[in-house]
Amino acid sequence: MSKTGRPPYPHVHQINVSDGGVPKNPVLEARITKSGLEGDRQRNRKVHGGADRAVCLFSLEMIERLQDEGHSIEPGSAGENLTLAEVEWEHVVPGVVLTIGPHVRLEIKSYTAPCDLNAHWFREGDFTRISHKKYPGWSRVYAKVLDSGIVRPGDMVKLEKRNERSAVR
Repeated sequence: MSKTGRPPYPHVHQINVSDGGVPKNPVLEARITKSGLEGDRQRNRKVHGGADRAVCLFSLEMIERLQDEGHSIEPGSAGENLTLAEVEWEHVVPGVVLTIGPHVRLEIKSYTAPCDLNAHWFREGDFTRISHKKYPGWSRVYAKVLDSGIVRPGDMVKLEKRNERSAVR
């Protein structure tokens, strides 16, 4: 374990699902399929979900930095399905493929637009604090599922490659 009490390697910190909306609540494991995490759903399918937005990811370290700024955000509260830790978030960009645990592979497709439903996690309601356009590098990301499987907290995360042809900004 690292000095934070977490595994010292890039890993899944928390898995989050909800019956629609935020916050998403932690679960001990989840099956990831081509359409996303089993047991999870989105209220507005026009802007959430679909093949290229099947899984939403965010960084625990970014959440902790936001907390240091005085925001009340917690893992899962911004609607991410997977909260990742010890991952070099600046490298999690469209086109990168992540391997999670022994079977799951995700391709990062886009940055997520911040949603006003997240306003109450942010000082003065400034949910744009996680906008990639306004604050590059602070956004959650959406991923397409390349290979399905079960994920659990502690599963190793590897950045596999950057697929330039499919990267969307």
